[in-house]
This record gives sequence, structure tokens and C-alpha cells, in this order.
Amino acid sequence: MKKPLLFLAILASSFAGHSQNKIITVSNSLPIDREFETIELTKKSLGLPTSVKLENYAVKEVGSNTFLESQGVDNDGDGTVDVLLFQPKINASSSKDFEVLVAENSTASKTISCYSRFVPERTDDYAWENNKVAFRTYGPVAQKMVENKIAGGTLTSGIDAWLKRVDYPIINKWYEKATNGTGTYHKDTGEGLDNFHVGDSRGVGGIAVKVDDQYYFSKNFTTWKTITTGPIRTSFILTYADWDAKGNKITESKLISLDYGSYLSRFEINITGTKSIAAGLTLHDKKGTIGTNIKEGWLSHWEPIDDSEIGTGIVAPKNTLTSFDNHITEDKDLSNLYGNIEVKNNKAIYYVGFGWKKGSPFQNQKQWETYLSSFAKKINNPLVVKVKK
Repeated sequence: MKKPLLFLAILASSFAGHSQNKIITVSNSLPIDREFETIELTKKSLGLPTSVKLENYAVKEVGSNTFLESQGVDNDGDGTVDVLLFQPKINASSSKDFEVLVAENSTASKTISCYSRFVPERTDDYAWENNKVAFRTYGPVAQKMVENKIAGGTLTSGIDAWLKRVDYPIINKWYEKATNGTGTYHKDTGEGLDNFHVGDSRGVGGIAVKVDDQYYFSKNFTTWKTITTGPIRTSFILTYADWDAKGNKITESKLISLDYGSYLSRFEINITGTKSIAAGLTLHDKKGTIGTNIKEGWLSHWEPIDDSEIGTGIVAPKNTLTSFDNHITEDKDLSNLYGNIEVKNNKAIYYVGFGWKKGSPFQNQKQWETYLSSFAKKINNPLVVKVKK
């Protein structure tokens, strides 16, 4: 389903000559069409005074009265919107002009396609999704249950994949039927299911630190903070208790975001105590096939899952994915394909996600890896925004 455009009840002509309206040019340097890529506009980048409210602004193509969906985000939680998000469609090797204008009386969209929340009713998961994929990971209560030998707990900092096959939100619906006893998300009734095993593995993008040929990793997250949900992006922060990697004290937090139309979440790892991290993809029962391209900056794993197949993948910005380790062991759940990513200024960034054969256009390993390769090209050649006036 195509992303809906937002129609505002204000004619663009009524804002002609408004001193705080801006014309921007968005340019695509690649010979491929671009969509589902998020532009971030700030007051500074637009040359707007600090007194204006970005949430009062909207975006439309120049020469059109059709407004694009947009989302204001307060990144630092101070009550002021810091960035205005929108997703243009730009043809190959071309540019397009947009007007960013005050639209205080607009009928703003209430659609929340990109959603995340803490889930206390299922122990203490944190789950997130967009129109393509869904994920979850596990909190301190689930950890304590395992440590105290109480049934139903989970001890892992790995990332779980929820295999959805519909473009509408399913997190609340799936948890509700599981908690009220009307169903289970471990069975596919047409929307998808959770049949992806994580255990002690890294799942889809959990991290480890390697010291002397041994991998070490954190336990469950200890605190969470939701930053935003909306039509274009959900983002949140997970923090972890300090952990030990053979005498090295590691501090870790994750800023995770997922944008509309993407099969990959963005992970920004804030970490001390190591100069590199190993972001992992579980190899499950080792029946899958790996793919690697260090030059382009991606790793993939394609494997059977029940009566279908799934691809998982990691993409890192140019020259930050230094090597990989196809780590095979007989220890339960500890076989992972690791991508070694540089830590710069206590930070490492990568994108990670999956494509399920039943819930995506990716029907084989080649198609999945073509997506990862294209994704890598796009993050290394982002759309360029210039303010014209």
C-alpha cells in the first residue's frame, strides 16, 4: 500500500510571501529512484528563528497543493520540536523543489505507522514496528525471573524478529490476544507470527565485544525511554547495566529508530570500554547461507524458517564495517554471523533487520542482498537538501 499523502485544508497561495516560508531543493545523486528515505529539517538548517514552532510547519511540492506527510520530533525531551521529518520521492539523478511553510490550521494526520512501547503486560518487553517489520527485546523483570528460576522469563540482549505480513500495526493486537487468552502470536492467522528463536544468540543485531577469541555481551536492558512514534519514525533509548568483557568494563546504551517503509532499524550504540563492537545475526541451526560484502558494508544470512524462508542483514556506513566472523560453535544459540564495526567517539552506527518471504517482496537470497546493497548505497549517498530562500 502506498504511503498516504496528507491533505491540508489551506491553499498554498494563501501563504505567498510569508517571510518564514522556505523553498528547499532535494537532490538525488544516484542513478536509482529514491523513496522511503527520511529528510530531517531543523530550524537551523532552514534558517528559521529559534522562536518558531516546527510543529506548525508542513511540506509540499512546489507547484502542488498536496502536502506530504510530516512528523515533528522532540529528540531531547525538552518540550520543543527539534526536527521536522518527511519522505520525498525523487527520481534517479534528479532533484525536486519543496516548500516548507506555516500551516497552523492544518488537519494533521493521526496515522501512527511507526510505533513502539514498553510492554509491562508481557513481563517487560520493549517492542517496535513500522508498516513492514516488527521487533522486540527484553527487560530486567524477565532477566530476574530466569535468575530466580521462575518460569516464563527471558535472559538475553538479543533482538527478536516479529514476522508481520500486513502493513497496519500489530504489536498491541498481538499482545492483547496473548494476555487475554484469545489467541497466540506464535501462530499465523493471516497477519504473521513470532516463530523466530533468539535465546542466548544476538538475534537480529544484538551486540557483543570480542576479547581473546571469546565473545561477551550484556544482559537485558535496564531502562527505556520512548522518544517518538508517528507516521514516519519511531525512536527510543534502551540502557544496560555495566558489563564485563574479560576485565574490560563496558557501558552501553542503544538509540534505536525505525522509519516508514524500511526493513532495517537504525542502531546507534553509545559504548565505552572497547574500540569495536560485533553486531550479530543468529545462525540458528546453521542451515542457512551467509553473504558478505565488506567493501559495500553489509552482511546477510538467508535461512529456512518453518514453511518459509527469511533473510536477516546488517548494513554499516562506509568504511566502518571492518571484517566479519562466521562464528560456528556447538554451544546452544551461540553461532552468529558477526560484523565487526568501529567505535568512534564512543559511538557505533549500523542498520539491521529482516525480510520474510511471506511478508516481503524478497523471495530469495539474491533479492534480499540486492536490497541490502541498495540500502548501503543510499546511506552512503544521502539525499542532499539545500535551502533556496
